[in-house]
Amino acid sequence: MDLFTDTYRIIESPVEGLFKDRGSKFIAKIYPTENENDIKEVLENLRSEYYDARHHCYAYILGPDKSNWRANDDGEPSGSAGKPIYGQLLSYDLTNILAVVIRYFGGTKLGIPGLINAYREAVKDALSQATILEKTVNETFLLKFDYPVMDLVMRTIKEKNYSIISTKFEMSCEIRIEVRKAESTEAFEYFKGIYGVEIVGE
Repeated sequence: MDLFTDTYRIIESPVEGLFKDRGSKFIAKIYPTENENDIKEVLENLRSEYYDARHHCYAYILGPDKSNWRANDDGEPSGSAGKPIYGQLLSYDLTNILAVVIRYFGGTKLGIPGLINAYREAVKDALSQATILEKTVNETFLLKFDYPVMDLVMRTIKEKNYSIISTKFEMSCEIRIEVRKAESTEAFEYFKGIYGVEIVGE
């Protein structure tokens, strides 16, 4: 992710695709996911649901910068399954995503080019049905201030359309806001310019 990009793309909800070749059936199941624990759980569930399948090949990508990824061939020839699955996720520019392709062997060997094509096409079929959402990378600030500057702080938040995550109004005030990364320096300067506001980056 370059310095000027503060957006990333995810799928809204799980999708499924199918590809068949010479009796072999490739079922693609693709899920939005946040972490490796979720991925592990999904893989375990699919392995027990499709216990009679020959292979459960998968790839996942995590994080706005797509730095955490893995491709697994699950017994297929090296590079013939996990990499083509991963390649399709990249070609759609997606992250926070897990794609699993479950293969039922049909009795005829497809060869490595045939396998690469089958795994890729199964994922492509599923992703063609996905709703893709664009998200922004955000930063969180905690603003601490006394009541006399409340109006000014609230007006700035409203004018700049920042999201309020939480508020605490006791002896003094605390508001936690979320700001798009590209605008975070500007936001910091705005609030720093209001006398009596303490800004804590999170």
